[in-house]
Amino acid sequence: QVQLVESGGGSVQAGSSLRLSCVASGRTFSSYCMGWFRQPPGTEREFVAANSWSGRSTYYADSVKGRFTISRDNAKNTVYLQMNSLKPEDTAVYYCAGRQTIYCGTRTDQYDYWGQGTQVTVSS
Repeated sequence: QVQLVESGGGSVQAGSSLRLSCVASGRTFSSYCMGWFRQPPGTEREFVAANSWSGRSTYYADSVKGRFTISRDNAKNTVYLQMNSLKPEDTAVYYCAGRQTIYCGTRTDQYDYWGQGTQVTVSS
């Protein structure tokens, strides 16, 4: 089993930045694809970004390209989501997810492990 714990959420003004962190414990983190999803109020969970085990391949939703950056530190079993130029439409609960394969996906059903989520609220 893998346990994922997110942190770093909060309430900020539009245009601000936040960095989310997700610490993994359990099995070998470095061989996993790690992703971030978010769930705005009243909507389904959606893909935000993913990062392959090596960190060399990254994937982003169109809505966050150029503003968000996913990265990982395998030595610390941690994946990050740097969020810049935040907009009110970025308001959501953000979830860290792990996929037990080196290949990344963008669907929720492709991920095996999930964190509890951290709230991000962006006001205008």
